[in-house]
Amino acid sequence: MNGLKTLGMSAILLGGTALSALAQDTELQFIMCGGEVREADQVVIDQFTADHPGVTVNMEAVPWGTCQDRSLTLAAAGDPPSIAYMGSRTLRQLANNDLIVPAEIPAEMEDLYQPGVLNTVTIEGTRWGYPHAFSTKALYINCDLVEAAGGECTAPQTWDEMYAMAEMIDENTDAAGIGLAGKDFDNTMHQFLNYLYSNGGVVIDTGTGENMLDSDATRQTLEFYGRLASVAQEGPTAWERDQLRDHFNDGQIGMYVQGPWGRGQHNEDIAQLVAPVPAGPSGESGTILITDSLVVFKGTGHEEMAQLLAQALTSGAAQYDLDQSWGLTPIFDYAAMGIESPFCEGDDFWGVFMAGIPAGGPEPLVEDFKSLQSVFTNMVQGILLEDDSVDNLVTIAGEELDDAL
Repeated sequence: MNGLKTLGMSAILLGGTALSALAQDTELQFIMCGGEVREADQVVIDQFTADHPGVTVNMEAVPWGTCQDRSLTLAAAGDPPSIAYMGSRTLRQLANNDLIVPAEIPAEMEDLYQPGVLNTVTIEGTRWGYPHAFSTKALYINCDLVEAAGGECTAPQTWDEMYAMAEMIDENTDAAGIGLAGKDFDNTMHQFLNYLYSNGGVVIDTGTGENMLDSDATRQTLEFYGRLASVAQEGPTAWERDQLRDHFNDGQIGMYVQGPWGRGQHNEDIAQLVAPVPAGPSGESGTILITDSLVVFKGTGHEEMAQLLAQALTSGAAQYDLDQSWGLTPIFDYAAMGIESPFCEGDDFWGVFMAGIPAGGPEPLVEDFKSLQSVFTNMVQGILLEDDSVDNLVTIAGEELDDAL
């Protein structure tokens, strides 16, 4: 652990002398979404204030339901917090309204992030947040149902193999082959993007900001979603992902896509196989990459000090502790960072959740997240309900995304 902690605190120690004048009577207001301040975070904060005499950090832990709105309201009223922990999906709204400053991620940290993580906080080449919590997705399979259907429970490598397994379960057991999320909810978009990114698709180019949704890759993915609906649970537009978990536990679906936390939420008596999301015809196995971030607000007069605190919290022992204790996909290559025997090393389970990272893509960043959610919900529900053709639905989705951008 010592190697990681030393690296994480290096930027602070190097900047201590230069910022000594700024540290006099500096009060950093910190809004922490989630309703609690983690012990490991508090250790870093205590060390930070000890290294910077005159600096105090006032923590306000706010539940997720109201936290992001509180930060936005304060900033819009001209009384911004110094720093806040928020969903990265808020970054474009904050940046477009000139409420935050770009994140100053140290150069020595950049290559230590898992591939694609920094894209989750990047808008047209500028990074606006410090990634702090990271998740990926994988396919959970009920092997008991696969074997009851007369099959062998092995990880499907392609969409065709996945469909064949789901069809076998659907036709030879009382369960549906797969669970699909199609409700008007954010994880309907997330579920679809797991497949889109596994087919080489792109939603928004993080370098240029160009809308890339209207593509052959999207059409192939939406067509496959329509095929899966024929072997899915009844009425998928009424279900969201966490309800699929309950179906999985009740033996009513043979497989579904979920995050690493699914391992602890599924019934122990289910013989489950966790596999990467199968690859589409135009891509490799991928996953949606979702992060929450620390953001530094503009107009406080102590942005530099807030940047250093964000660097400490997202690159030291506190970050490793968060990933390990919360059961999150490792956000860094911890072995390269100097950690001996990281919790994910040699663990097949974590290997699955890390396998799709290189081909994965970010949760798209737009100013109005609900408008983005509607783009995907309309498209997915359109194919699940057979309201329109694949071509028309994707064309309309591309136009709607233009409006959202």
